Amino acid sequence: MTSQAVSIPADGSAIAGDLVLPPEAAAVVLFAHGSGSSRHSPRNRAVAASLQDVGLGTLLMDLLTAREEQVDVVTARHRFDIGLLGRRLVSAIDWLGEQPATARLPVALFGASTGAAAALVAAAERPGPVRSVVSRGGRPDLAGDVLSRVRAPVLLIVGGEDTQVLEMNREAAARLSAPHRLHVVPGATHLFEEPGALEAVAAAAREWFLRPGPREEPSPRGP
Repeated sequence: MTSQAVSIPADGSAIAGDLVLPPEAAAVVLFAHGSGSSRHSPRNRAVAASLQDVGLGTLLMDLLTAREEQVDVVTARHRFDIGLLGRRLVSAIDWLGEQPATARLPVALFGASTGAAAALVAAAERPGPVRSVVSRGGRPDLAGDVLSRVRAPVLLIVGGEDTQVLEMNREAAARLSAPHRLHVVPGATHLFEEPGALEAVAAAAREWFLRPGPREEPSPRGP
């Protein structure tokens, strides 16, 4: 397994990432963290390690430059700029397509919180390389009209006790035309901090990324 720090060109600057590739990786999962977080998110790194164990590469990246991070800490100006965050993911998808080690690998997207909306924007913009999308406790509703343009299969993972976000995900699922499924983790809250909750997220994500579709199950309407 190879691991390296990478620098991804974006909007005339560069953003940092950590790329891990198992031998003969089946795909690369690009992570989009939530508001106020970074590529060092312990929850995303735990999920990434689980994916690496089954032969999936991972790229955890920051979505903001160092200067933008400094501004955002004070003003929260950028963390809800879904257009900006989506463009950063598109830049990373294009970058992966240019690297010898990853150029032929399909891309999957894993978004958390606001990063889920950015992942859906990127999936809509790059339908060729993006094979599937997973949202963890995400805000897919923030992707707006882009939802109807997504073509990759989408898995929406939400904690059963995260009632407000669960309803937002139900509403967003109804606007998706791509194959999709809403997966509720019983007893879990927004950060999936309960015993076994994050492991359940990782297991569902692994299955979706390894067998991304088509999925014909209707989105559940009950908790």
